[in-house]
Amino acid sequence: MKPLALIAACLMTTSSASAHGISDADKQRILEGGNIEYLKLGATHMLTGYDHLLFLFGVMFFLTRFRDVVKFITAFTVGHCLTLVFATLLRIQANYYLVDAVIALTICYKAFDNLDGFRKYIGVQPPNLLAAVFGFGLIHGFGLSTRLQTLPLGQDGLVLRILSFNVGVELGQIAALAGMGLFLSGWRRTASFAKFSQVANAALMFAGLLLLLMQLHGYQHTRFPEEFPLNKDEHFELHQKMEGNRDRGTDARTNMVEKTSPPNQ
Repeated sequence: MKPLALIAACLMTTSSASAHGISDADKQRILEGGNIEYLKLGATHMLTGYDHLLFLFGVMFFLTRFRDVVKFITAFTVGHCLTLVFATLLRIQANYYLVDAVIALTICYKAFDNLDGFRKYIGVQPPNLLAAVFGFGLIHGFGLSTRLQTLPLGQDGLVLRILSFNVGVELGQIAALAGMGLFLSGWRRTASFAKFSQVANAALMFAGLLLLLMQLHGYQHTRFPEEFPLNKDEHFELHQKMEGNRDRGTDARTNMVEKTSPPNQ
């Protein structure tokens, strides 16, 4: 049961390690700094948003021509700009943990596609990738919007603040894509790329699944707050108690089976 306890300990950090978390310090700095701070926050948000980065890494993984990179990244950018701006302006809200859980599934989808899973395991042609990337961009943008709406936006200059945040996101994305492009272009020239590309995408899928579990765990905190202590030490103790109860239940069932089983003849 130790691996389960370790996973539980990782999951309990969800609230503080969320891909889109905005700290109280960031909120205060935005109140004092205005639009420039929104721009900086947008850039930081993208560069530290590991779910966005993992998805973009999956999209970039097998793109070797600059034209293709521009085409797919443009589709993603247009998608997430649309929902980031309009969902925020219209105050369209959803539980951000659930939105981030769907974003985690987009990572799994891209990894599955990179592994040629549609043909190998389902026996069908993969869906149109450009349309999928655009659709996933809409989802990622909505995830950004749900977090942006946790800030004290107000009404005066609202559009400019949203656009400043969006510009920051794009600047952060350009920086991230530049780093990914350099890394992948260098890796493709080595023999290890062909050897380990499948392993890398399997790891990407695992990361997406782990993020999915983390976000669903975070959703449980917001949906059933009375069942989860706010203190991290108490939270970890709760997980240990849950594991202990599960172990005792397993032992009890085992003893019951042993008592009721007929003796060997």
